[in-house]
Amino acid sequence: MEKIRVGILGFGKTGKLVTNEFLKEHDFLVKWVIRKNEESNHRYASKVLGYEKECGELFTPENITKNFNEEYPVDVLIDFSSDAGVDLYGKLVKKGVPIVSAISNYSDEGMNKLKAIAECSPVLYSPNITLGINVLLVAAQILQKIVPHADIEIVEEHFKGKDEISGTAKKIAKILDLSPEKHINSVRVGGVVGRHEIIFGLPNQIIRLSHESISRAAFGQGAIFAARAVLDKGPGMYTMENIIAKMFSENVPVY
Repeated sequence: MEKIRVGILGFGKTGKLVTNEFLKEHDFLVKWVIRKNEESNHRYASKVLGYEKECGELFTPENITKNFNEEYPVDVLIDFSSDAGVDLYGKLVKKGVPIVSAISNYSDEGMNKLKAIAECSPVLYSPNITLGINVLLVAAQILQKIVPHADIEIVEEHFKGKDEISGTAKKIAKILDLSPEKHINSVRVGGVVGRHEIIFGLPNQIIRLSHESISRAAFGQGAIFAARAVLDKGPGMYTMENIIAKMFSENVPVY
């Protein structure tokens, strides 16, 4: 079976974990990785991550050649860099190649550029690309329709160094039409990677939906899921929620 060729943009803390997850998958081949600067003498990302094999040739933005997308073609681009990464897409891949963007926050200009690219290529955009949190988002919307009279509160837990409310918590509030100021409760404690809980309060009972990231490697597994899902899509903007909601509708249990 021919492997799916992957290009990865971003090789920081999360980018390394994401690359590592792709390297473990037998049906993917990491062709190249774009990193911010020359932080080691290794030529391949796999060597940086401790593998014997040579996969994921390392480049910096400065040494991306004019014909890069012809010399190093890939089947899907994964972006875990920054909002500036969108400016490199045209150099890295040809029009029509699927793109998975997991950038937390785009400027208005960056988002407009992403939407323009989506007119020619399938673009799956998900600021929090972990599979579990996106299942949570879809499940919460379904549950709210079933029990619209429930009192709803959102609890988000993160490590002590994270000052601001998580973007995921804000997104949960938005899709459930709740005021972030009134309904998001933040907890900061050591040792927590990230946890989100949605509490539905009903008379004499409580329903809790929760998701916890044990490791940032969960982003890699989410990116793998997203890459597989976007490969057969036509041009347009997609989200993990779109894809998971469709899977929910196709797998409604029949009793």
